[in-house]
Amino acid sequence: MTAHASCCPEISYPPEVCTWYALHVCSRHERVVAAYLTFNIIEVFCPTYKALRLWKNGCRRELDLPLFPGYLFIRITPHERLKVLRSPGVVGIVGAGGHPSPLSDSEIASLKSGLLKCAAEPYPYFTTGDRIRVRNGAFAGLEGILLRRKKDFRVVLSVNVIARSIAVELDLCDLEPLPVRRWLPVLQITKKPFKRLGILRGTSWNPTTL
Repeated sequence: MTAHASCCPEISYPPEVCTWYALHVCSRHERVVAAYLTFNIIEVFCPTYKALRLWKNGCRRELDLPLFPGYLFIRITPHERLKVLRSPGVVGIVGAGGHPSPLSDSEIASLKSGLLKCAAEPYPYFTTGDRIRVRNGAFAGLEGILLRRKKDFRVVLSVNVIARSIAVELDLCDLEPLPVRRWLPVLQITKKPFKRLGILRGTSWNPTTL
């Protein structure tokens, strides 16, 4: 008898997609974790900024410090998550409801290109103020909050998934205001205005009339 090789079609699996995530790490372990993950062939983005520090002997020294203390960004496939979570110094991948929250490629790309052109520094995270969008130049496409510092205008850009912000100096011509959602302040309206609008009486109400 002659044996015949069975002709089975080869199964092709779609390539896994790499996605950016924010990684929460132990305090002051950003560089160590980044080096460890890079050694294990994980793409890492750990932005830094330059800051002057005064030592006890009176000397000043310029240091490279993490722009987002306690966080860095990784680009991984789903099967690499466990390897990352087992890495020393890692607290976890930032997410909600037990699922990691992905970051868009465009957001990371804008952050990278902008930091090459503009100096940035950490800034307290907050969510109030005049919201704007950067339309030209560095950080184009990112949204933030407009501030004024002496004679210059600064923009606070926030990465909401990690609740961290940075402040950068940009020209006003590169900014555009974002439309205000007029229905948002209604959450803070007291009982008396609600009565005036007829909400408590069960009548129809259009939030755009505010």
